[in-house]
Amino acid sequence: MAAMTVLFLIIGGVGVLLLALGLLGVELLDIEGFVPVEVVAAGLGAFGFAAAIASASLDQRPLPALLAAGGIGVVAAIPAGWLTLRLTRAAQHMATDATPTTDDLPGMLAVVITPIPLEGYGEVRLMLGGQPVKFSATADTAVPLGAEVFVISARSETSVFVEPLPTQTIP
Repeated sequence: MAAMTVLFLIIGGVGVLLLALGLLGVELLDIEGFVPVEVVAAGLGAFGFAAAIASASLDQRPLPALLAAGGIGVVAAIPAGWLTLRLTRAAQHMATDATPTTDDLPGMLAVVITPIPLEGYGEVRLMLGGQPVKFSATADTAVPLGAEVFVISARSETSVFVEPLPTQTIP
């Protein structure tokens, strides 16, 4: 394998390494308003691997082969970097739901999963952000297992004050 091909493979490998670091959250080259590390990684990877393939395929004198392989690498790197930049910017503008807080708990319905004694804590399960979440719960009255309750307030990040829902009697 020619030394040029090895050099281009190393450049492509550095691009893959930068991409891996970027996916792990390491911000090596991110400067506000500058090019994200993912774009640099895509450009280096495309340049290195395309140039390595071209270098291995070309049977010319060293300098013309180097220039041709480098040119092919640049031709591959530009669209790869541009596409990565577009995808990175699109991902940054994706709308997400707000993170639920204790302010979202009052008014929610829950089910008692551990009976709530008159003076003490039981447990309730409610759906928060589409996920079942368990909270410690207190109430003014004893509430049995399986009862539906209404969350009145959040006492802390992990406990709520509840009231049982009025039961309906069918005549």
